[in-house]
Amino acid sequence: MYLKVFVVPDAKRESVAERSGALEVTVREPARQNRANTRVREIVAERHGVPLSQVRIISGHHSGAKMLALPDRAQK
Repeated sequence: MYLKVFVVPDAKRESVAERSGALEVTVREPARQNRANTRVREIVAERHGVPLSQVRIISGHHSGAKMLALPDRAQK
């Protein structure tokens, strides 16, 4: 399963909102040293009930717009 995610790092609060078939995720972590990407993976893993190790960023490692891959059995 593929999931499009828009990320806003360095936010005052964390939030997750659905927008046009994608997720908009704001995280408190900065976009340095992979910290924001790691937190986004944690949030998506928790939201979909899968282990963190099964959530992969397949594109957008250095961008706010990312494509994540989750196992097919993941359901919201």
